[in-house]
Amino acid sequence: MNQPRSSPTARPQLSAADRERLARRYPKPRVPRPLLIAVVAVITALSLTWLVLTALYHAEPVVSAQVPGYTVVSDTKITVTITVDRPDPSIPVACRVSAKAVDFQPVGELIVPFQATDDEVVNQTVTITTVRRATTAVVNECSPT
Repeated sequence: MNQPRSSPTARPQLSAADRERLARRYPKPRVPRPLLIAVVAVITALSLTWLVLTALYHAEPVVSAQVPGYTVVSDTKITVTITVDRPDPSIPVACRVSAKAVDFQPVGELIVPFQATDDEVVNQTVTITTVRRATTAVVNECSPT
């Protein structure tokens, strides 16, 4: 009546036919597990290195610009002050400045050159002719020339 119970962690004994059937159903992997782990580790390390280097490279742009102020002169003119910040002031740059209407449509555009100077931060005021009344101005991009 009292039969010994097997522990829950004990494995049942399999016959040779059962072992062969299980081996066919669940074959060994084609790529050894240590090799797969090593390949994934190398790819992960290379990806993280690329990510860090890219982030560091783009963290310090060659030039940055902003519009600290503007004045709407008339329905066809806007005066814009542009501030350019260059870590290396010997690099000449050009900035594309857009005037935008109340519906955010561009109504005027001007490429403003900044010559090489001794100052890292330079202000310049320009007047943009517009096709209709502008309500704001933005710097779209700046790049070395």
